[in-house]
Amino acid sequence: MPRIVLGIEYDGSAYAGWQWQNGKATVQGQLEKALTRIANQPITVLCAGRTDAGVHALEQVVHFDCEVERDMHAWLMGGNSQLPDDIRITWAQAAQGDFHARYSAIARAYRYVILNRLMKSALLRSQATWCYQKLDADAMHRAAQALLGEHDFSSFRAQSCQSVSPNRLMHFIDVYRDEQRVIIDLCANAFLHHMVRNIAGVLMEIGMGRRSVEWTSELLTIKDRSQAAMTAPPHGLHLAAVYYPEHYGVAKNALFDKLPADARRYD
Repeated sequence: MPRIVLGIEYDGSAYAGWQWQNGKATVQGQLEKALTRIANQPITVLCAGRTDAGVHALEQVVHFDCEVERDMHAWLMGGNSQLPDDIRITWAQAAQGDFHARYSAIARAYRYVILNRLMKSALLRSQATWCYQKLDADAMHRAAQALLGEHDFSSFRAQSCQSVSPNRLMHFIDVYRDEQRVIIDLCANAFLHHMVRNIAGVLMEIGMGRRSVEWTSELLTIKDRSQAAMTAPPHGLHLAAVYYPEHYGVAKNALFDKLPADARRYD
């Protein structure tokens, strides 16, 4: 049965998260409804990584199997014609080999956006977390470098996290200022529940001068979530990129260039 791969962009503000939930609006529900209309048969999609309520995606990757034949233009343009304005299919292609949107992924990247100015924004209220206190982005970046490599991220996981192991491998984490925005770009082999938002909360405390640059290292050592900062809000979080071995030929966005070369050797 042919397998199709799609890149999906969405604003998660109006949804109860990615995953289908009975009686609630979800991104998966909207996408499956649109694709079902194009295929004239039920379509179920599998994603690279589920996002929580209010979280966005610059590039989510999904796949689905379908018995009927449609060209890529039909999945792309036809699918978008059936979707609400806050969800878009950005590319479509046939899967190669044994590709699986989730299990073939070797790394995922997220972007956390903080609007750092005195007043809230009317336009970015659902796209960025607001912080009126001046943030020291350079201090945040220095503190973040302690998270590089493989660590036990127990201090940065939600108490409800169901992952068997708290260990994750952080490939890169960059914090920088873009005028009134402070942006955190980070990539790991996988993430724990609320891991990115908990990291953002810690780095914001450091950026405001409430904690030292060494705090991230201390939190890694103590492995205690209760000693870390509050979880940052969801609306600043964006799934930014999903990385796959080269032989799958899956399209990548610009953030792929940040992934170290040795992290791509998963053939």
